[in-house]
Amino acid sequence: MRLVRYRSAARAAAAVGLLDDERITPLTSVATLGQLWRLRRDELAELLQTAASGTATLDLDEVELLAPIDGRTEVWACGVTYEISREARVEESEKAADVYTLVYDAERPELFFKSVAWRVAGPGRPIGVREDSPVNVPEPELAIIANRFGEIVGYTICDDVSSRSIEGENPLYLPQAKVYSGACALGPGIVPAWEVPDPYALGIRLAIDRGGDRHWEGSASTAQLHRRLDELLGYLMRGDVHPDGAVLSTGTCLVPSPPFTLSEGDTVSITIDGLGTLTNPVVRGLVPLEES
Repeated sequence: MRLVRYRSAARAAAAVGLLDDERITPLTSVATLGQLWRLRRDELAELLQTAASGTATLDLDEVELLAPIDGRTEVWACGVTYEISREARVEESEKAADVYTLVYDAERPELFFKSVAWRVAGPGRPIGVREDSPVNVPEPELAIIANRFGEIVGYTICDDVSSRSIEGENPLYLPQAKVYSGACALGPGIVPAWEVPDPYALGIRLAIDRGGDRHWEGSASTAQLHRRLDELLGYLMRGDVHPDGAVLSTGTCLVPSPPFTLSEGDTVSITIDGLGTLTNPVVRGLVPLEES
């Protein structure tokens, strides 16, 4: 069972539903996912269990799946939480390699703001690379869904699209390397946390197709995660409020090595065991994103 946001031909406004076996059961008690994240975890579980017994359903092919985020919910992300990520950051940043080694072993993790809800790309929607960046990569990540109380209530897939060249030039350029139009995708839906037996045993696969051929692929596992999920979330909730919950992407364990860079026309597919596959085409610059 997955929570999804969708739009149907019969209803222009986005709606929330439960996807199971290619059928969507609308959640008529709420209009947004953000409303669900105002509930305690046990209250949410009870609501979804009741809703799953509904009889009014839609075929999956009758709707367009949207990014599973809305309203005031923000996307935050973690950096250097896997050994391979630390190595990649050190490799690309000759001037400040020690920064990444220090944060990997530090008590406090690296957290950064990634996106507001309206900028996030959903399944099938384009992700973008900056026109002023020569080296850009997808970063496949397990993302936590947290309610306003700091409880983990679900999991989804995040593509933390990044400019390696901008961040590598100077770590203080991180916001420019990470936060821009087309730099974040989520989906295809949200699997409730209680339906994921062990989030530290999930296979992650990344595939990049170019010109109809497989250009790059790799696999890893959340078993390689250097930190605990509740630890990362705990730091996010310190000193801040998230009234409609938050999405926290937990860092990447798959980084294509230089000289690889994303190109316009590529297709990026990220698969995480039990969560599905998130697929997005790649465009370059703002104009294609504005037109889409």
